[in-house]
Amino acid sequence: MAKDILLEIKNLVTEFRTEEDSVKAVNDISFTLSKGETIGIVGESGSGKSVTSLSVMRLIPNPPGKITGGEIIYHSKTRGPVDIVKLSEKEMRALRGNEIAMIFQEPMTSLNPVYTCGDQVMEAILLHQKCTKKQAKEKTIALFNEVQLPRPEDIFDSYPHQISGGQKQRVMIAMAMSCNPNILIADEPTTALDVTVQATILDLMLKLQRQHDMGIMFITHDLGVIAELADKVVVMYKGKIVEQGSVLDIFSNPKHPYTKGLLACRPPLNKRLHWLPTVSDFMKTNDEGEMTESNQTVAQVTDKLIVTAKEREEAHKKLYAKEPILQIKNLKTYFPINKSLFGKAKDFVHAVDDVTFDVYPGETLGLVGESGCGKTTLGRTVLRLIEPTSGDVIFSGKNVTQLGANEMRELRKDIQIIFQDPYSSLNPRITIGEAIMEPMKVHGILENDKARRERVIELLHRVNMNESHFYRYPHEFSGGQRQRICIARALALKPKFIICDESVSALDVSVQAQVLNLLNELKREFDFTYIFISHDLSVVKFMSDRMVVMSKGKVVEMGDADAIYNTPQSEYTQKLINAIPKGQLDDIKASIEKKIQQTISI
Repeated sequence: MAKDILLEIKNLVTEFRTEEDSVKAVNDISFTLSKGETIGIVGESGSGKSVTSLSVMRLIPNPPGKITGGEIIYHSKTRGPVDIVKLSEKEMRALRGNEIAMIFQEPMTSLNPVYTCGDQVMEAILLHQKCTKKQAKEKTIALFNEVQLPRPEDIFDSYPHQISGGQKQRVMIAMAMSCNPNILIADEPTTALDVTVQATILDLMLKLQRQHDMGIMFITHDLGVIAELADKVVVMYKGKIVEQGSVLDIFSNPKHPYTKGLLACRPPLNKRLHWLPTVSDFMKTNDEGEMTESNQTVAQVTDKLIVTAKEREEAHKKLYAKEPILQIKNLKTYFPINKSLFGKAKDFVHAVDDVTFDVYPGETLGLVGESGCGKTTLGRTVLRLIEPTSGDVIFSGKNVTQLGANEMRELRKDIQIIFQDPYSSLNPRITIGEAIMEPMKVHGILENDKARRERVIELLHRVNMNESHFYRYPHEFSGGQRQRICIARALALKPKFIICDESVSALDVSVQAQVLNLLNELKREFDFTYIFISHDLSVVKFMSDRMVVMSKGKVVEMGDADAIYNTPQSEYTQKLINAIPKGQLDDIKASIEKKIQQTISI
């Protein structure tokens, strides 16, 4: 028997108007959500998926945005069917947070930094429910227990900056669940989280859904996550729904080329490819701007790109016949904590704890592990952006730990870093052309600014950007474009060695595929060596020749990337592999069967 419908979106149109133009961010979309059902909305940034969720919550900023067409029929538990578009702000406030709750994309910016986590959840309870402060506190601590937060009483009194990203996301889930909503909207709730934390958050959401018979609208760009969570999938592109259906239908037989592209963009775990397919391999636009479709299947495209075991073996024979370009020996980086009255450290965090490995010229060495495992600290210690406690870092025969400031500055021409967040690593007050030229001026590369400007324009073209971008500021670009700008800046000094620190973790899968392909293409062209740092083992496996797995500052496993994935030796590596959303048909069928059994038992 069909479940009760909670939400009906009918021909919804949401526009954003400027003085010159009007953009339909959501353009005539329709779908339904029922009790106990999870609907996954997928698409790239700008596809309209977040605007859809904000339209349902009536949180579109007006001006410039406005719902200009269609209906959003919500079946309220107190009022029956109502059209959200026509409700007054007072009526909407009674529903928002109470019957329809939302988990926003970035928990750090969604939580108020000057209030404790407990106070913020209590506020929602006191606003919508008749209870005392004591009862609200008891309910908040019970919710913290329900979302499996460690030490709930301590976290109640903690501020957002004092807890981890995964814990902040659980506080947001507790806040959203505080009034037992009918509908939970989750907007990219696991983006940039470790795969293990992500797996825990997804399990938690499904558990809460079963307990409360909620409808969940789950928004993401990652089809792997959708495969494990959703019952139905809605695929959005440029404000329109291009395909929708059951999760099994969408994954087993995608019809639209855009859906095929999204499925193909994810690094496959069961084979190694020369490069990742992108959306453009499945759909192109003609001279009139109309979309032309490719009839190729995902398998037909990816099968042409497979790297054979023999090709890989021959490449590695040449690679590891050379002398190492970088040797890390017994490296330790400790941070002092619990200082005494006189400032002397009583204890230390062992961020990097006796790490030893070599990197060979032309190699990509993957560094993988959860947040806090020490991988970023290790990358920064190699560059002496963080001073090591002890050990040696030998680059091209020079011990980096013993170099003076001038020698170190000279060496940094050869070793560059691409940081995790491209926006915070670019100066918002200077144009991107100046940002790329700046290190060239510092190191005296080329004779004058005219020659440097020409070099910068060459680099912009090389990372698939154009000359007009030279004069624009960082805020005028998308996340993927800003990452390309940071890559161009790293290339400006013609380095031999680049450290990529979580450089694709927050990008759409389609943009991520383009950036990963670009990094590999540049490596072949300029003969770079990479250390590629990520918490996403599937991305590291695609990029790397060898892999180093870190946990709590130590190396727990090291070896050929494919061998580590296929036959992991440590329990920790096995845990990382098991947490990857794989999106395989067998897993989807097993997940569907599991949900059916759980529904029957309820």
